[in-house]
Amino acid sequence: MIQLLFLVLFAEGIMALLLLVKIGPLRELVMKSLDQLKMGKGPATVKTIASTMSVILLSSLMSIIKIQNKGAKLGTMSPMDQVLWRTHLLEASLMGFTLFLGFIIDRMHHYLTKLVGLRSKIGSSNDEVEKLQKEKTQIKEKEEKASMEIKQLREQVSTLSENLKKLKLENKEKDKQLETAESHVVSLQKQSADLLLEYDRLLEENQNLQAHCPGYKS
Repeated sequence: MIQLLFLVLFAEGIMALLLLVKIGPLRELVMKSLDQLKMGKGPATVKTIASTMSVILLSSLMSIIKIQNKGAKLGTMSPMDQVLWRTHLLEASLMGFTLFLGFIIDRMHHYLTKLVGLRSKIGSSNDEVEKLQKEKTQIKEKEEKASMEIKQLREQVSTLSENLKKLKLENKEKDKQLETAESHVVSLQKQSADLLLEYDRLLEENQNLQAHCPGYKS
């Protein structure tokens, strides 16, 4: 029994050390072994073993107390009682350390599992942050590009507005020139009509003169 407890205690000590100190892939191997142990009927078996060891521990403690009480009544303990007392004390100590290390290993496995989960979440969160930063950079680049395009469009609109103003001024000037030309044409038409009337009058006078003076040749 004592040799078995020493073996279990030694195995638990190595397991706790591997959980505390990362030595190559040994920690992952221990974590996987504990994960498999906690699956299926593993937890019930471990609880049964822990309960049995707790009962044996209590029994050893009761035996130690009985031997001490017996020695206190007799004033001294016999050699057999001393051997039994030391044996029960060693067994109780080994079982106590075994249960304590088992509890420590369970808690370490629990918190390491949580730590791995948190690290994976942090890794995914970092990936999301990097993705968001890239998207932010792309959005900034698009905003800068859009602002440049808007600036260019504004410059084009300003240029077009100035050209439109110039065209309006030129149009006004053309309208004035057209009005002047039209008035000039009207004036010329009036002069032409006056000249035609004068020509007709002169032609009529010439005809009258010819009628009164048959010998006159034009």
